[in-house]
Amino acid sequence: MRSNMCRISILLLLACYGAMSAVVDVPKYKMLDGREMPAIGLGTYLGFDKGGAVTSKDKQLRNVVTEAIDVGYRHFDTAAIYNTESEVGEAIRMKIEEGVIKREDVFLTTKLWNTHHKREEVIIAMKETLNKTGLDYVDLFLMHWPIGVNADYTHSDTDFMETWHAMEDMVKLGFTKSIGLSNFNKMQIQRVLNEGTIKPVALQIEVHPQIIQEELIAFAKAEGIVVMGYSPFGSLVMRFGMEFPGPKMDDPVLTSLAQKYGKTPAQIVLRWLVDRNVVPIPKTVNPKRLRENINIFDFKLEEDEIEKINQFDSNTRYTLPSFWQTHPYYPFEQIPNPIPDPFRS
Repeated sequence: MRSNMCRISILLLLACYGAMSAVVDVPKYKMLDGREMPAIGLGTYLGFDKGGAVTSKDKQLRNVVTEAIDVGYRHFDTAAIYNTESEVGEAIRMKIEEGVIKREDVFLTTKLWNTHHKREEVIIAMKETLNKTGLDYVDLFLMHWPIGVNADYTHSDTDFMETWHAMEDMVKLGFTKSIGLSNFNKMQIQRVLNEGTIKPVALQIEVHPQIIQEELIAFAKAEGIVVMGYSPFGSLVMRFGMEFPGPKMDDPVLTSLAQKYGKTPAQIVLRWLVDRNVVPIPKTVNPKRLRENINIFDFKLEEDEIEKINQFDSNTRYTLPSFWQTHPYYPFEQIPNPIPDPFRS
């Protein structure tokens, strides 16, 4: 009897381990150019401190990305300003060399920084990205902001359409498969649609329960643009070492849904984004969270449950660079008493 019980216990443990270690099959969205984007991405922004972009220590980020590939992530989001392109690229190359994936299995998104908006500067930035990642191309190249600045971070008068036309050149040169926008408002997106020769396939914006972006998402969807949502957890997580007003992980609405579906409140919020046809870009270096964040494709929220989460909306932005608000292409509402520009010395 004891031997049988031990055997059963071992089998159960193996079954649990197999379920935990299984590669998640992530669905994809078809983009305007016929290519496909995985429905969740791993964010690799590590934050900023007084010294600038926070960098990975002892290849921590590289190791997170390799583990992410092992559990099923195929979409990785980085940017020139994040200072993470090198380790993301290294991890992808390692997994290709191991035979775990092929290059075409991975979707790499990166972004052009504001200091490289002039037409002749875009190709320089693109080549720097390819050099850092060690890859021949990226899958999606986003204009990080419509705002151009000079090397000293004074405002540049470069029109973002000049930048867009240079990004179109990157597609023609084969350096990126697709191009898109980030942190653009509706009027700015419409201008790119009207005046560009290649349509943006994606729009990356801040989306979480406190800023649901209903109108902008509907507009993008009507134009066939895939929406990617950064900072998906909003007030659920601490920011800048502080807690902010808004729903937390123990919120009754989220915990009741989590109990119903056998998920965590964080998974409920990520699924809320997916059910609104938004590609969430959660970031984590925690192996447990890494696995939890991708395990959201085995259930679906009902319409009234989506609406309950929508009720948290307060139009609260956590990414609000008010120090740029006098720039002619600043995309958001202006506020009194803007904070000092952290990029300028």
